[in-house]
Amino acid sequence: MKPFRERNPVPIGLAGVAFLALFGVLAFQAQNLPFFNGGGKIYRADFTEAANLKKTNEVRVAGVKVGTVTGVGLQGDHVLVKFRVRDGVALGSLTKASIKIKTLVGAEYLSLAPEGDGKLDPAAAIPVSRTTPPFDVVPAFQDLATTVDTIDTAQLTKALDVLSADFSDTAPNVKQTLSGLSRLSNTIASRDQQLQTLLAHAKGVTGVLAGRDKELQQLLVSTDQVLQVLDARRQVITDLLNNTSTLATQLTGLVVDNRAAINPALSHLKTVIDTLNANQAAIYRTLQLAGPFVRIFSNTIGNGKWFDTYVANLGPFAAQVKLPTSLLGGTSGLTGLLGGR
Repeated sequence: MKPFRERNPVPIGLAGVAFLALFGVLAFQAQNLPFFNGGGKIYRADFTEAANLKKTNEVRVAGVKVGTVTGVGLQGDHVLVKFRVRDGVALGSLTKASIKIKTLVGAEYLSLAPEGDGKLDPAAAIPVSRTTPPFDVVPAFQDLATTVDTIDTAQLTKALDVLSADFSDTAPNVKQTLSGLSRLSNTIASRDQQLQTLLAHAKGVTGVLAGRDKELQQLLVSTDQVLQVLDARRQVITDLLNNTSTLATQLTGLVVDNRAAINPALSHLKTVIDTLNANQAAIYRTLQLAGPFVRIFSNTIGNGKWFDTYVANLGPFAAQVKLPTSLLGGTSGLTGLLGGR
């Protein structure tokens, strides 16, 4: 067999480039491959509006996830939603689809209600007559704030008062109803500014929540992960708390059992500390003077196994005496070296 290093590198390089290109395509399109997404069929549904439905949102049947949304796009005067449903899920020919709210911050999912005999045709989209768009809370509050701001509450109150006066001679039930409406209108009129302020603030809050949708979802996911970790480590945490409690009990018993010995030791320690505090200046001065002494003493014994010293005022000559360090061990003897000047 021909060695690999002796072969033509051009075909090998082209094959490597082709393999890398194929690998890259597979990496970017993995979610569309049956092997990775669990298989299933692609269905379609027409909606009058998509609201906040997005690609990769869940598809559920009776609250159970059975697939994901693969695409949301405008087609003519309606929205075409494509979604994948895994194999084994029975969808009747009259299946209904609706977009429902998943979380309070506006996340949504596609809900399917299998109905009818036979099977749902993947090639034919579920018509608008069998689809239901969601009721979006955020736009509802925003529209409510805008609508209330344009209402003439004074004129509305006057109209209801006139209506109540015109029906004053009618049946008691009708009269009471209109009187209640009149009182309601008066209450609304007296709280007009407060209601407008409240709705304006509600509009601001919903706008902030809508703008932070991704962050809130990530926060909830992270919180769920933390709770899962705590649940997984529940026994470890329980053992740690139990051991900590046992250690505290043992330490308490140790202190109680040795109180007779610990109290005198602490009292003596307090006496020592008080003495040191009282002589703090003297100790500090001693440390200051000990520095030069230690330096001179080190110079005296640092030249060999003897002490170097000078004896002055003994006459017209100077005496240099070397004392053996063996004198420190208790031996006697003295060697002197005298030199005249």
